[in-house]
Amino acid sequence: MATTLRVSPSTAAIPVHAVWGAASGLVGGVGMGIWMSVSRPMEDTAMITMVAGLLGSTNTFAGWLIHLSIALFAGITFGALLGQFAQRPAPAVVLGLAYGAVWWTVGALWIMPANMGMPVFEWNDVTSSSLGAHLVYGLLAGVTFSTLAQLAGKRTGRAAG
Repeated sequence: MATTLRVSPSTAAIPVHAVWGAASGLVGGVGMGIWMSVSRPMEDTAMITMVAGLLGSTNTFAGWLIHLSIALFAGITFGALLGQFAQRPAPAVVLGLAYGAVWWTVGALWIMPANMGMPVFEWNDVTSSSLGAHLVYGLLAGVTFSTLAQLAGKRTGRAAG
């Protein structure tokens, strides 16, 4: 006996949005990673090296791998959760910036310092630079997601969604 599964168009779009989100997360992650590679808010230590500290390393390459893995996960999540709302440039920018700020709050103010034995939810030179980096991530991820949605809509001759 065969079972028929009916899926709404908005639910069917989630895998496509997740793929667009993955690409968007990597673009945002590269931009943010560049920021973190040149920003040295603490004793001439690049922020990307601090990310490597999440796994007990001080290696820049390890920091990039960890960072891009997180950026990929965040991008997939952005696409799956917010992709239906981020099809057009203006909403995508607003949602991207807000999403970057949420990841800054959860990641840079809470998870990372807690894992490294530092005070959580503290405003200092590191967290202020990190806010800028997370906003760069969100902006680039949102713009990239919207661009991919617009390109897909032009390719198929219909509105992306």
